[in-house]
Amino acid sequence: MKKIRQGKILELVQEFDVETQEELADRLKEAGLSVTQATVSRDIRELKLTKVSAAGGRQKYAALQQEQEGGQGQDKFLRVLRDGFLSMDIAQNILVIRTVSGMAMAVAAALDELKFPEIVGCIAGDDTIFAAVRTGEGAAKLMEKLESSLKR
Repeated sequence: MKKIRQGKILELVQEFDVETQEELADRLKEAGLSVTQATVSRDIRELKLTKVSAAGGRQKYAALQQEQEGGQGQDKFLRVLRDGFLSMDIAQNILVIRTVSGMAMAVAAALDELKFPEIVGCIAGDDTIFAAVRTGEGAAKLMEKLESSLKR
């Protein structure tokens, strides 16, 4: 049942601009699947769905699918990083990254998937990410890497 439900979720977010968990749950129910809010939330995490910009300044769920071969998955994550990024600054061993409103979670998920060794973990709000780095020097190095990645 879980595979069927998650497959349907992927279909729905590709076909429609699904903006909320509630909307996703309603669409699943319309498709004949009985779900709870907790189940939908768990599926979103497991499928690594994230919010991306949609038409009219709105946000929608999208699947960031990582393809292991050929670096194509990495290109997708870099695109999310570039699309959402506004600025960054260092506060000791924390890299503070500002994003387009509503994009911080998507950019943080992309940073996690890009697996920068300097990053211990990320916390995202609406438009700000705190990336915890092991050292202040590591934060400076990470900032340089991100600047380089954003230029490509």
